[in-house]
Amino acid sequence: MKTYTYPKSQELFQRAAKVIPCGIYGHLSPAPLIPADAYPFYASRAEGSKFWDVDGNEFIDYMCAYGPMVLGYNFKPVDDAAAKQYAEANCVTSPGPVMVELAEKLTDVVSMADWAFFAKNGNDVTTYATMIARKATGRKKMVLIKGGYHGVAPWTQTFGHHGIMEEDGQHTIRIPWNDFEAFKKVVDENPGDVAGFMATPYHHPTFVDNEMPLPGYWDKVQALCNAKGIVLIVDDIRCGFRLDIRGSHEYFGFKPDLVCFCKAIGNGYPISALVGTEALKNDAAKVFYTGSYWFSAAPMAAALKTINEMEAMDAVKMMTDFGESLKTGLIEVAANHGYDLKVTGHPAMPYLRITDDPTLMLHQDWCAECTKRGAFFSSHHNWFISTAHTQEDLERTLEIADDAFEAIKKNKE
Repeated sequence: MKTYTYPKSQELFQRAAKVIPCGIYGHLSPAPLIPADAYPFYASRAEGSKFWDVDGNEFIDYMCAYGPMVLGYNFKPVDDAAAKQYAEANCVTSPGPVMVELAEKLTDVVSMADWAFFAKNGNDVTTYATMIARKATGRKKMVLIKGGYHGVAPWTQTFGHHGIMEEDGQHTIRIPWNDFEAFKKVVDENPGDVAGFMATPYHHPTFVDNEMPLPGYWDKVQALCNAKGIVLIVDDIRCGFRLDIRGSHEYFGFKPDLVCFCKAIGNGYPISALVGTEALKNDAAKVFYTGSYWFSAAPMAAALKTINEMEAMDAVKMMTDFGESLKTGLIEVAANHGYDLKVTGHPAMPYLRITDDPTLMLHQDWCAECTKRGAFFSSHHNWFISTAHTQEDLERTLEIADDAFEAIKKNKE
């Protein structure tokens, strides 16, 4: 099978490195792409489940822009809704009626939601949620999960990361995932001072297997939060609308006080949302938090259409079914070559790892070989499935995976 090269991506990156810190910053930088010469750095266009890089190479995209692409790139109904709103009004002195319509939609769809607030990034709403928890309780401490990711603001990062002071985490306590006794111990040791508990609905860190909640875990966490007046916050930035259209808490059967959404909510248009219960509405109203573009109407129109389309097509089932087929197919292909491919997490957001090499270098080599053949795989991050992925994509991906396994076997000879 022919493999790709990336001369234009490399040339553009050399230019970028002279005028942009890191060339490409943040989680899209080439740093975690190992080996970096196996991956494209810049995209030229996208459609459906695929994107094309600046060298003209075509990729079936299993990262979906790291989550936002849930209905497919250039999904016309959403783009048309956004374009109509752009033509009428977007960033204006006063917000548009679509903000009210979107809030009404979210409070109708998300089972625990009585109100909604809109921003641009996931970290906007995780930060706002912590402020509301502190306002509502008059307490300082926030309990987070070790290895959990809630954004890049100083309070989300740990001391030792560049630019982070020890004081930034002074009131943050991190405990292991699925360890209810650790949470209870923190609450007991900080009587009347824990404002909130924030976690993703299941643990999906990078570089390690994803973990579902143990039976009864969320029930016990919710009960303790309710008993001690602690605000229970779900970071549904990645999982939101991929596990359950009503919020991932419904998938796991519990009721949080606040839920943070982003990624899938607007199919690529910049918008995030915090939804909450009636009990926290007045506290949310008193916490000042805003941004220059947070009332932009076009992303709200896109989000409204995205949610309507996901409901109409039963998007969660489509992504789950495709993810299951992909998982089954890839495990079978790996086994045919004598490898053990472990898949964890939800089928719509799988994390894969070849267990035959605990250093992950073998897995990195396989993901790189697949990417060079046209299936864009991340070796360290959970993948994302969209409703745009097709049976044809699946069959092509399995062919690519088969050829890539053959390549890594030959590379080791």
